[in-house]
Amino acid sequence: MLDAATQLVDLPDNPVPEGANAGYLTTPDGIRLRFAYWRATASPLKGTITLLQGRAEFIEKYFETIEDLRLRGYAVATFDWRGQGGSERLLSNPRRGHVDDFSDYLTDLDTMLSGVTLANLPGPHFALAHSTGGAIILHGTERLATRLERAVLTSPLIGLGKIGWPPEVVSPLAHALSGLGFGTAFVPGGSDTIRQPFEGNWLSHDERRYERTLQILDEAPQLEIGAPTIDWLAAASRAMKRFASADFGPSMRLPVLMIGAGNDRIVSTRAIEQLAKRTRSARYLEIAGAKHELLMESNFYRDQALEAMDAFFSSY
Repeated sequence: MLDAATQLVDLPDNPVPEGANAGYLTTPDGIRLRFAYWRATASPLKGTITLLQGRAEFIEKYFETIEDLRLRGYAVATFDWRGQGGSERLLSNPRRGHVDDFSDYLTDLDTMLSGVTLANLPGPHFALAHSTGGAIILHGTERLATRLERAVLTSPLIGLGKIGWPPEVVSPLAHALSGLGFGTAFVPGGSDTIRQPFEGNWLSHDERRYERTLQILDEAPQLEIGAPTIDWLAAASRAMKRFASADFGPSMRLPVLMIGAGNDRIVSTRAIEQLAKRTRSARYLEIAGAKHELLMESNFYRDQALEAMDAFFSSY
């Protein structure tokens, strides 16, 4: 059911964490974003974490992680990126995961930080960002260095993994198709859902957490999006090309911990490690055997990611 007070989907197996403050805010370019935040539930208070989702995710997917972070002494703020979850969709087909450029996501993040996180929650301020969320942090690291103290990036989208076409084919093809007017179409082979059975999935070893996400979407199908559009892929390709440039790493000022998953097929773990190695402000940790969604993984892998995150933030 949809909790009228918080606009968050509340399920018996995935309840809304107590003390939620939720609502909507509007970006300077007129996009309506759904947000939520919570105070810490343990002391000593360590600051605030802004939790940034990956592509096709939504606030409810992270309720367990939000509770874990609060119990570690952090306040938590999070929101749905434009075009997904409970935020405003950008196309007439709401299942198409679309964005024109990753700078649009930075507008979302700037709006959230100014209007919610920094306005309501105590410092120091940190970010915990997954996959596409990690790419957005990197894309805006120069300006974010004045607003955040540190960031942890789990499986950040720095390069594509072993999925679909070879990475060297993706960028020119996406830009060519976009130039021909197909930018708002699904990527070739894409559809209005990305659901797949647990067996053989590329995201997590943990069946309970994996099935929980599907149960949320069964209850609230309005939160689901399918494959990305051609323009989304072209935008991601431009961001990844920038990350691969020789001068990108040395220019970073925001201290980050990049955590790679050793068995990741969605993004390139090697690309994550290579960027971290040439970036003085970055540290790298690889969790052997883990799949892409480290915060939705089985406890053996997930606990390692949470402990590393807590140690990195606590050493600030």
